[in-house]
Amino acid sequence: MRRRLWLIALLVATLASPQSAGPRFPDPGNAHMSREKQRELGLRAAAQVYQQMPALPDNSPETQYIRQLGQKLVATIPSQYSWPFEFHVVLQKEINAFALPGGPMFVNIGTITAAAHESELAGVMAHEMSHVYMQHSAKQQQKAEWTSGLAGLAGGIIGATTGGVVGDLAQTGVQFGAQGVMLKYSRNDETQADSVGTVILYKAGYDPRALADFFRTLQTEGGGAPPQFLSDHPNPGNRQQAIEKEVRYWPPKQYAGDSPEFLKVREHAMGVKAYTAEEIAQGEKAGQWSAFNARNGAAPVSSAANAVSPRAPAAAVSLQSVLPSRQMVATQLGQMEIARPENWPVKMPQDEAGFITIAPDAGVTANGVGYGALISAARTNGERINMDDITKQLVQELQRSQGAKPLNKAESIDVNGHLGRSVMMQSTSPFPSADGRQQLERDWLVTVPQSTGAVVFFVFVAPQSEFDRFQPAYQAMLKSLQF
Repeated sequence: MRRRLWLIALLVATLASPQSAGPRFPDPGNAHMSREKQRELGLRAAAQVYQQMPALPDNSPETQYIRQLGQKLVATIPSQYSWPFEFHVVLQKEINAFALPGGPMFVNIGTITAAAHESELAGVMAHEMSHVYMQHSAKQQQKAEWTSGLAGLAGGIIGATTGGVVGDLAQTGVQFGAQGVMLKYSRNDETQADSVGTVILYKAGYDPRALADFFRTLQTEGGGAPPQFLSDHPNPGNRQQAIEKEVRYWPPKQYAGDSPEFLKVREHAMGVKAYTAEEIAQGEKAGQWSAFNARNGAAPVSSAANAVSPRAPAAAVSLQSVLPSRQMVATQLGQMEIARPENWPVKMPQDEAGFITIAPDAGVTANGVGYGALISAARTNGERINMDDITKQLVQELQRSQGAKPLNKAESIDVNGHLGRSVMMQSTSPFPSADGRQQLERDWLVTVPQSTGAVVFFVFVAPQSEFDRFQPAYQAMLKSLQF
């Protein structure tokens, strides 16, 4: 009997303390958004970060160290669940870090200087990587959790799922505002990120309880106002206790201490000029960070490889094959009606990031639309529409994605009773001139507000040398617009 009781006690102890197994990575599940789409969104958002925030160049000691530490953490993740993580450092004094869909990650220099130990810094990085691992931003699109400001797509307004980087990112909870980049996670997201983050730390050789230590550090910062990290990452409740409970029975290890590199870089970081969130917001309004970063050699690792390459010219087309007909026909697009040239068909977008295209068949190539109109929309969440801010964001996105250059500041324009904004831009046409040479293109951006909180925007395109012949048709289309 004593022997049986001893065997039962041993079995219970083994089940209660599975020290031989150790922690395992969970299945992240299905986000119903392709990995390619998540990666694309993350890279586009990263490009906006470099326009709106100051960053350290790739060869800085802080960036090099953060990348080495990041790769050490990435190496623990099973290849089938991993992402092409990238690591960058933002010159911001406050404690914060954020990872974008698909892997781009940014760590404030204030986080490096505030970390008491390397394991704490590794902890916050592992936590952020876990949001990417679990695909939390992509899953927010499933939940349709509309966020403030520009809040997604206006498919119901124009009868199709349309939008651009602004709408796509807002639907995934990624916003750009006065406090920089803001990501909104649920408490359940935070619980999962804490859990996966401790697994990453443990497998990388760090004490997983350092993640709880980091959150204690955060709670003592900022006086009455909590750090931005805590605003974006709500406490799921009993955070420290939950982490302690999760790691309690994991097999013991000799955990890594502070490396000489960490101590050296933290000391160096304390002497680097950094900026407050308020200073960064003021600099963004003045448009200074894009030039600042370019001057210092700070740019996303993938920028060169993933930048939109110059469009290879297609074969020249005859003007007669693309000129708009004088006969206009009314076309219903959901709750919007617009007149179009009879010989310019409507093409609906093939994906959620596309545009509705009204263009002649001969004016469209695999490299882009060279003649015609593109239509899309963004929606606000019942808040007052600031047309200047929305137009500015769209101009920045056209600059980034298409290499378009604004030729004037946004001007007011009356669009059939709606007070919108107009900006003339310039880029490279996908079509060569008659003599086979590359030619410039005019891109006329017009943004139009709607009373329901949507902003419909148009991009009218034609080669610069021929734009005047097409503009009357574009003006007629705007004049016919009705909601």
